Amino acid sequence: MLQELTIRNFAIIDQISISFSEGLTVLTGETGAGKSIIIDAIHLLVGGRGSAEYVRHGEPKAEIEGLFFVHDNHTCYAKAAELGIEIEEGMLVLRREISSSGKSVCRINGKLVTLTVLRDLGGMLIDIHGQHEHQELMNESMHLFLLDEFGKDEIAKKLIDYRKKYAELVEVKKKISELSKNEQQMAQRLDLLQFQVQEIEKAGLKLHEDEMLEEEKKRLVNYERLFESLKAGYENLQEDQKGLDFVGQAMSVLETAAEIDNSYKDMFESISNSFYLLEDTARALRNELDLLEFDPQRLNEIEIRLNEINQLKRKYGFTVEDILDYLEKIKEEAESIIHRDSRIEELQVVHVSLREEVLKIGTQLSKLRKKWAEKLKSAIQKELKVLYMDKTVFEVVFQKQDENINGLDDVQFYLSTNPGEPLKLLSKVASGGELSRIMLALKTIFSKRVTSVIFDEVDTGVSGRVAQAMAEKIHQISNYSQVLCISHLPQVAAMADTHLLISKKITEGRTRTAIKNLDKDEKINEIGRMIAGTEITAITKKHAKELVEFAYTLKNN
Repeated sequence: MLQELTIRNFAIIDQISISFSEGLTVLTGETGAGKSIIIDAIHLLVGGRGSAEYVRHGEPKAEIEGLFFVHDNHTCYAKAAELGIEIEEGMLVLRREISSSGKSVCRINGKLVTLTVLRDLGGMLIDIHGQHEHQELMNESMHLFLLDEFGKDEIAKKLIDYRKKYAELVEVKKKISELSKNEQQMAQRLDLLQFQVQEIEKAGLKLHEDEMLEEEKKRLVNYERLFESLKAGYENLQEDQKGLDFVGQAMSVLETAAEIDNSYKDMFESISNSFYLLEDTARALRNELDLLEFDPQRLNEIEIRLNEINQLKRKYGFTVEDILDYLEKIKEEAESIIHRDSRIEELQVVHVSLREEVLKIGTQLSKLRKKWAEKLKSAIQKELKVLYMDKTVFEVVFQKQDENINGLDDVQFYLSTNPGEPLKLLSKVASGGELSRIMLALKTIFSKRVTSVIFDEVDTGVSGRVAQAMAEKIHQISNYSQVLCISHLPQVAAMADTHLLISKKITEGRTRTAIKNLDKDEKINEIGRMIAGTEITAITKKHAKELVEFAYTLKNN
């Protein structure tokens, strides 16, 4: 849930901090007081599109910060771990700054993230739905997604199996298409591949050859320095009155000491071992000096060979290993072109087999979807009945499609709102008030996947008993997800567990937004204002009190 929200220099808000609670929080106030601005700020906090217009006039930047508490098995933990973000004690702090130039800085638990990352993780925390956001419901391409979302793990698992097999089918189709190009293109491609194969094979490359040649070149180029270093090392060990002589003398005297006192035996053996090791090293140095020679012809050969290898690298890869891998790849492709007719036949056999598997899994997926479609239909009609749309018929209509990334189905939601009327596409039949109720029914079903749900004036266009039913439905959603709701309906305000009044005032020539958590009496007065408008009468106040008491009884039952 969203626990704390801080907003600075955002639109007409200079600075406010709001503490939110579980359950249903309703925000009310006069039009233009800043209710929707608060929701806009939350929308930006979870990755919404921002601009410099949101920055309060005269300020360098707007700042929005929110503290969220998430339960242990929330899906955001996996996403946060993937991003390297640690969640301690179930707390997530999202922060966004928008400068007057329009640039955004986003952070999650103090770590800088991109706007895309903020949007991905924020979408797991809050679901915002406004009065103008029926597009998802009206967009027919989203209906299949909504059904799959309802089917949860069962559909998701089968969809993963289907997409894996479908990807294999697409790859085989691609290979067949490439091999089926016209003769002239294939002949040209084969000529190029054969030339490249010949060029690489003629070079006779060996794995790591370039690295070994570079080492040999380094020794030849630095021959003099190498010779002098080895010679000096040998002379410092082997010449008279040099290293080995002194070590030999030390060994001799320590041998005498060890014969007198056995406790010096370890020292003697250590010196003795070192002496013989150094003697072997001096002998090895002598041999290296005898073998070391400068061969200008060999250096020239190495330069020519490295130049040849580098030319191949510029064409075929960064390393000799890359070039050899490329060689195997183009030999295989050339072989496929030479024998392309037989290869096409082989791939077509594979294609038939894969398509059968795709259709088989796709049919299983369709059956699953149809099973869940019946459950969705039943669930939605149950919710609509509570919202006084009991005569409404909701149907999930399937149309068979050719295999594609989403399966074999095209799914559309159909509706008949009046008895005797035929089923029509949801987008063609529902009015604004009906869409609000259908949307609310869907949110009741789908909202358990997020920690918080925000309704921004979704009750527009309804009144009377429908308004009361919507109020009860919104409160029902708050039983398992925190709900923040902007509303002009007194029925919704009466159901609030927390009632926040948003107002604006002018101080020092600037408009500022203020927020107040109402107690019971203040809540009754505000609901009275919502019922009557400007003048609150005794009858209005009595009606408001009755609404609050009725809501209290409903919630406790």
